[in-house]
Amino acid sequence: MKAVVTGGAGFIGSHIVEELIKIGFQVHVIDNFSTGKQGYIHPLAIPYEMDICSNKAKEIILKIKPDYLFHLAAQADVVRSTLNPMEDANINIMGTINLLEACKEASVKKFIFSSTSAVYGNITKNPISEEDPTLPLSYYGLSKLSAENYIKRYNHIFGLPYTILRYGNVYGPRQTAKGEGGVIAVFLDKIRNNEKLKIHGDGKQTRDYIYVKDVADANIAAIKNGDNNTFQICTGTSTSIMDLISILSEEHNDDLYYFHSSERIGDIKHSSISNRKAKKHLIWSPSYDIKQGIHETYNFSVNH
Repeated sequence: MKAVVTGGAGFIGSHIVEELIKIGFQVHVIDNFSTGKQGYIHPLAIPYEMDICSNKAKEIILKIKPDYLFHLAAQADVVRSTLNPMEDANINIMGTINLLEACKEASVKKFIFSSTSAVYGNITKNPISEEDPTLPLSYYGLSKLSAENYIKRYNHIFGLPYTILRYGNVYGPRQTAKGEGGVIAVFLDKIRNNEKLKIHGDGKQTRDYIYVKDVADANIAAIKNGDNNTFQICTGTSTSIMDLISILSEEHNDDLYYFHSSERIGDIKHSSISNRKAKKHLIWSPSYDIKQGIHETYNFSVNH
């Protein structure tokens, strides 16, 4: 079996590549290395340095004729999407269409897409389900939602099967503290450099943090399950910033120094998303709780 992973040199993509190789796939990685790293690619994977918007990317997919395509390559920085919405749309929408065209022509068995809970915007319902309205606040969330809709149209018009996975706040080894980096990666970077941790507001705001290996497992589950459906990949539990600091302090075996700054305008206070649908139809559930995930992430951070 053959798979193409776009963004396979990146944080989440490289973990998916590893899991695919473990189960016997021949894996091809398409990545322009704007954020991904050569050193993250499994030695048995076959890398191609190219842009997903390019004709070359389409040609290589037609040549490989993969059974499955996992699409992770994206412009994932919310601030950057605001500063340059055209670039964001070009990568996240036009790049996706280019890959869909290639998959249609190559008769790919399934298009597995990494999306985001950012598609919901400032929805106040807890927990959020896949059936709730999507009103993204950022151009990033809007471009990912647009890509989702193109994927659904390609299924409706051309019969190209898909699974869409909307992630919670993903964290784990290889995540950068810059750009799309989450708060856990930022905190670990500060800890490594003996700097104070900055907390926006009172630190009681909550998010659903999902460990990257659980996200990789969800992608593997999508090979056989969840055809033509959308799933939230999350733990179903929320953790506050102050709880994160407490868990990190335990790992660090020392008190962590932090300070409070003003709340960020537009920040959602509490965010909770449900994984019931993924458990039932994707036949997937997370294996790591927040303490286990941070333990592995901390150990990776201090040794790299």
